[in-house]
Amino acid sequence: DLRMRSLSDRIFWNIMQKIVELKDKLKKVPPALNEIEEVMADTYYSNFSVFQSLPDSWAIGQTFPVMPVHRLNEFPERQGIISDITCDCDGKISKFNDMFGTKPALELHELKKGEQYYIGVFLVGAYQETLGDLHNLFGDTNVVSIRIHEDGGYSIVREQEGDSADVLSYVEYDPKDMVVEFRKRAEEAINDGKISPNERKLVMKAYEGVLNGYTYLK
Repeated sequence: DLRMRSLSDRIFWNIMQKIVELKDKLKKVPPALNEIEEVMADTYYSNFSVFQSLPDSWAIGQTFPVMPVHRLNEFPERQGIISDITCDCDGKISKFNDMFGTKPALELHELKKGEQYYIGVFLVGAYQETLGDLHNLFGDTNVVSIRIHEDGGYSIVREQEGDSADVLSYVEYDPKDMVVEFRKRAEEAINDGKISPNERKLVMKAYEGVLNGYTYLK
């Protein structure tokens, strides 16, 4: 039954985790275990698009330096791959640089409930997002230019906001026309008794907020 299937699943993954822990102690690793780290790696869903910001990662297999940019005084106890918020199964980073070539998973920290976790991708050059064009209509991310001082401090030189719903115009949707049409339908819903005037106000505010907001998650 479903309960037994759930229990079997937990037993299976616990055994797999134990194999991962013992694998590094073996003098000779069986070929069947070569990819076990990738199978057992956690998936960290991140607020970006690989196709937009790191197109060379999936297009030509380029590996970029990737690492957490905070909590560096804590030991990273998890192994993970990075997946983006697009609908494409290739929207992920599952190959990372190390001292001896590449590895299938990255050392990451356990997530803390209610806290953001920041990961940096380095040496991407100036043209990655230009190559990405407007994949999935996410558009450009927010950009901050930082100057590093000789004493180790830093200052923010310039901030540039990423794209909003204006990207819809590239596929022949006008956000202004969309607001007018949505307001018309909201008025019809009031007349039909489906929503109240106050609910219409809240719905319109939310709709306009989405259209004027950042294309990525906030």
